[in-house]
Amino acid sequence: MSYTGPGFDPPPSRRSRRGPLTVALAALVPGALLGWAVYAAVDGPGDGGGSASASATASASAPSGAPSSAAAPPSGRPGGGKPGASPTAESPSPSGSASAPAASGPLKGKVVVIDPGHNPGNFRHTAEINRQVDIGTNRKECDTTGTSTNDGYAEAEFTLDVAHRMRALLEEQGATVKLTQDADRPFGPCVDERARIGNRAKADAVVSLHADGSGAGNRGFHVILPGAVHAGAADTRAIVGPSRDLGERIAGNFVRVTGSAPSNYVGGGTGLVTREDLGGLNLSTVPKVFIECGNMRDSKDAALLTSGAWRQKAAQGISDGIVSFLRGPESAR
Repeated sequence: MSYTGPGFDPPPSRRSRRGPLTVALAALVPGALLGWAVYAAVDGPGDGGGSASASATASASAPSGAPSSAAAPPSGRPGGGKPGASPTAESPSPSGSASAPAASGPLKGKVVVIDPGHNPGNFRHTAEINRQVDIGTNRKECDTTGTSTNDGYAEAEFTLDVAHRMRALLEEQGATVKLTQDADRPFGPCVDERARIGNRAKADAVVSLHADGSGAGNRGFHVILPGAVHAGAADTRAIVGPSRDLGERIAGNFVRVTGSAPSNYVGGGTGLVTREDLGGLNLSTVPKVFIECGNMRDSKDAALLTSGAWRQKAAQGISDGIVSFLRGPESAR
């Protein structure tokens, strides 16, 4: 699947600068990597290297070994690291877990659920978040503390900030937006409850926000798609197709707006990974994807993730992908 597919419209300045090298690359690079190859051939970043995640079944083959963002932080502070090291949030003020129904806009009547990965208070409730819950295929921890940058900027802080920015952008389009948590509860919700929140809302799209905790040198974003799971309480067969469409549109727009490359350590360069071990996906009955926006443990990715200006771009790219998905074929014209 190509990043130049539905919802991906490269900026005019880059379009006008394409030359023979870009055309040659476009002929050689298959699938979802195409959009990034075009960008990188013109003027985008593209350094990388490193090992891969063992828990993902990638759209293309990839090596294994890197930890996921579920890895526990090294200290008692949320995300670990140095207290007081996180940057100013620079985000709209939270106003509760759900927005009021919008009066007008192209997404009027649509419901979007944003799932900010982890809760800033999880580190204070280790017994509760270590409790096992049923995810359909097996049992896993209720939640984790998430990861952090080496300077202590917590994943839970990052995901809430991006969620607030996305909420503002999507409300401008007329959508009703709900958050699974807004630091308005001591811990959680657990991964099974996160899925049920989207299901009960009859959401038209759900996106779970994360940042990875892999090794230094592993860079880039990846979108996690649900695999076809039919076991216990889990049955994702009806949402696999629409979730892939949602994920591809988010990936394409994320490249376009942020200029970030697809992951160099999972997904075989496509930026798309399919997994069957995540309760938040397994138990969903509505279209849903996860996005790992970058690797907090790599200094170059961390510099982006801790930038308010870049987080605004990330929110815009993800939101544009959601808008493209919800508006359907007309958005590709």
